[in-house]
Amino acid sequence: MKAVTWQGIEKVAVSDVPEPTIQDPTDAIVEVTSTAICGSDLHLYKVLAPFLSPGDIIGHEFMGIVREVGPEVTGIAPGDRVVVPFNVSCGRCWMCARGLYAQCETTQVTERGKGATLFGYTSLYGQLPGGQAQFVRVPHADFGPIKVPDDLPDQRFLFLSDILPTAWQGVRFADLEPGGTIAILGLGPVGQLAVTCAQQQGAGRVLAVDRIAERLDRAQGLGAEVINMDDVDDVAAILRDLTSGRGPDAVVDAVGMEAHGNPVAAAVISASTRLPKPVARAAVENAGIDRLEALHTAISAVRRGGTVSISGVYGGAIDPMPLMDMFDKGISLRMGQCHVRQWTDDLLRTLTGHDPFGVDDLVTHRLPLTEAPAAYEMFQHKSDGCIKVVLDPTS
Repeated sequence: MKAVTWQGIEKVAVSDVPEPTIQDPTDAIVEVTSTAICGSDLHLYKVLAPFLSPGDIIGHEFMGIVREVGPEVTGIAPGDRVVVPFNVSCGRCWMCARGLYAQCETTQVTERGKGATLFGYTSLYGQLPGGQAQFVRVPHADFGPIKVPDDLPDQRFLFLSDILPTAWQGVRFADLEPGGTIAILGLGPVGQLAVTCAQQQGAGRVLAVDRIAERLDRAQGLGAEVINMDDVDDVAAILRDLTSGRGPDAVVDAVGMEAHGNPVAAAVISASTRLPKPVARAAVENAGIDRLEALHTAISAVRRGGTVSISGVYGGAIDPMPLMDMFDKGISLRMGQCHVRQWTDDLLRTLTGHDPFGVDDLVTHRLPLTEAPAAYEMFQHKSDGCIKVVLDPTS
């Protein structure tokens, strides 16, 4: 079969690899009909290179048709159309019983001190082959896959795999009161969905920050008040000015580790990825830093007693944080991988009826799987008006 494989820093290829087979009685084999490139995949493209090996199959946002199931899988059957959450959870352990599916104790990568296994996401998270492929083995298919209706296009449901529940959780974690003001930093796919999730969760005002014109225009069309960060000297100051000097009640950081604005940190990160793998891994796990412009902006902007919610992925071990300001302002900070299955039942019910989240027109580029290398480059550089890319393994 064909699959997108990591081959080196900023290098992916479409390779011929063996088709997956059932290994455990709770496995399923899914034939992929749509698979997306996520902003988190760009971290693999460069920053997390020390934890990848050439030939690793990447990708974690996918859906398709069930072709085979193990003997202990009863909730889905061959022929069913399913979306697969990016994190693998059993649904039965202590963590899963509390809705903490991203921390599933059955699939935790304990040897690396990490949470639940993730599809296509490095040796840190289990090195499980990912979803940018024609077929995928899905562990714990007795719990994870979400069966979806057959009468709507893939795009309506694909983002239940990751970015829609991630955006929903990010806003929920922000503890926004009805009618409150929330700021969204970063208007990539998660940020775009956070705008509409905030509206669905009762926000009175949504302030949205980015520097890419297409992203700003789309968010404004969704009803957000937009700020082009290239047009202002101090984003946090502008956010405070727009809220009577107080600051937004909540801020969602939908950017993560590769924020613009700190060229020194960017240079250090770039250099560390090119060290010999054992050295690079130690550097990232013990002395890694992130580009923190977005997170520090969120902390500066949020009102006293407000909440900063982090949806963007961070990976630094020794990131400097303004703890004096955080303590003095009395802010709350919430973060973490999305507990996808905690949110998908309600989100699916909503999507089956209509599209209040704007998923139907989020994708700007749908390309054959064979064009993955060019698609990654385009998505990384945000060229050609690219907001979201979906790859089609069937074409």
